[in-house]
Amino acid sequence: MKKLGIGCAILGGLGLVVIIFIAMAAGSYNHLVRLSQNVDQQWAQVQNVYQRRADLVPNLVATVSGAANFEKSTITEVTKARASVGQVKLSPNAAPTDPAKLAEFDRAQSQLSSALSRLLVVVERYPDLKATQNFETLQVQLEGTENRIAVERMRFNEAARDFNTTRDSFPTNVMADLFGGRFNEKSFFQARPSAQLPPKVQF
Repeated sequence: MKKLGIGCAILGGLGLVVIIFIAMAAGSYNHLVRLSQNVDQQWAQVQNVYQRRADLVPNLVATVSGAANFEKSTITEVTKARASVGQVKLSPNAAPTDPAKLAEFDRAQSQLSSALSRLLVVVERYPDLKATQNFETLQVQLEGTENRIAVERMRFNEAARDFNTTRDSFPTNVMADLFGGRFNEKSFFQARPSAQLPPKVQF
C-alpha cells in the first residue's frame, strides 16, 4: 500500500508538471500569435502608405507634364521607378520573413523616393507650375505621405523587434522552434545611407 501511495504521488507530480508545461506552452504560443499579428498589421500599414504615394504619382506626372518644356527624362524616371515598385511582389497581409525580399522591396521604394525628389527639384525652375492649385494640393499630400511612411516604417520595426525578442527568449524559443516556419524571425527595414530623414519635398 505504501509503495502504491508513493507511485500515485509520483504520477500525480508528473501529471502536474505536464499540465504546467502545457499551460506555459499554450501561453507562449498565444503570446507569439498576438505579436505576429501585430507585426502583420503594421506591415499592412506600411503597404498602405506606400500605395498612397504610388497613387499620387500619376496625378503628379500629369500635372508637371502640362508645363511647357518640362524635362521629359525626369518624368520618365519617375514613371519607371513607380513601375519597378509594382514588380516587387510581397504579401500585403503577412510581414516578410526573408530579409532579401524586404531589401528588394525597400530598394524599389528608395528609387521612387529619389526619382520624386529629383522631380521636385526640377519643379523649382517652373514658378508658374508651383503656383497652381493642383500642384499645391499634390505637394501637401506627398509631404504628408512621406512623413507617414517614416512613422509606419518605425512602428513596423518596433513590432518586429518585440516579436523577435520574445521569440528568441527562453523558453519561448524552444516552443517556437517546434512549429517550424510558423514563428520565423521577422525582418527589419534597414536605414539607408543618408536617409535618416524622409525625403525633403519642400517647394
